[in-house]
Amino acid sequence: MSEREPGLGRLVVGVAVGVALGLLFAAEDGTTFRKKLARRLRALRALGAEKAGDLGALIIDASLSQGDQPRLTAGRRGRRRRAPGEEDESGG
Repeated sequence: MSEREPGLGRLVVGVAVGVALGLLFAAEDGTTFRKKLARRLRALRALGAEKAGDLGALIIDASLSQGDQPRLTAGRRGRRRRAPGEEDESGG
């Protein structure tokens, strides 16, 4: 931790303690809690993917409105997704 933010470590510890106490005193059994948690995490992941897509569309729209041409990033240039079990063209 830096000297500028001494409260950040305390915040993290406080959150961890709060989560642990919440799980300890939960009113439901572990199986039900894990199922509910997994469902909520899946929903959160889907929401994150949706928002990331929205953000990407906004960035593309903003770049196109300024006259830029859309382009692929270096990591995706010339690549396509392969189906499971499909081999790379180079034989790999």
